[in-house]
Amino acid sequence: MKTRIAALIALTTIAMAAVALSQSYKSTRSVAVELGMKKAPVQPIAYSHELHAGQLQMDCKYCHYSTTKSKWANIPAVSTCMGCHAFVATDKPEIQKLAGFFERGEQVPWVKVHEMPDHVKFNHKRHVLAGVECQTCHGPIETMPVVYQYSSLKMGWCIDCHRSNLDHPTHPTSMDCLICHH
Repeated sequence: MKTRIAALIALTTIAMAAVALSQSYKSTRSVAVELGMKKAPVQPIAYSHELHAGQLQMDCKYCHYSTTKSKWANIPAVSTCMGCHAFVATDKPEIQKLAGFFERGEQVPWVKVHEMPDHVKFNHKRHVLAGVECQTCHGPIETMPVVYQYSSLKMGWCIDCHRSNLDHPTHPTSMDCLICHH
């Protein structure tokens, strides 16, 4: 009986180590090519970051205002969108859908694009205040008509960035596991 329990513990440990190891190494392929080919989720309103962040050069933090104040990046409230779209492009079908949500007092049910495992505690505020550009993790968002997950967001990808910034003159990173896993 003790031998079976020991074998089960050993196999479980090996399996968990294999998963952790697979998350810790960079792919030899370009992440942009690998992930850029994936389909983006279908959103309830066709919103273009290419138009807003690209052509109009709106600062990401205008809509995602909590990134400098909170560990979470907010999904913009419909009232934020309507701040402009009560007057701008009101005849367009997607803006009319947006106005419908606003008039009914409902938030747009956006589909989350960038997923982190539940056991990871990512802090947007720390990264944004340290000067990490949105594109570092989210890719060239200003060129995306439809947003997709650009970076792998796997542990190895994050660790590579932390390693390369250990000696940053104003915002050195940490390799302490409890920074992200607490």
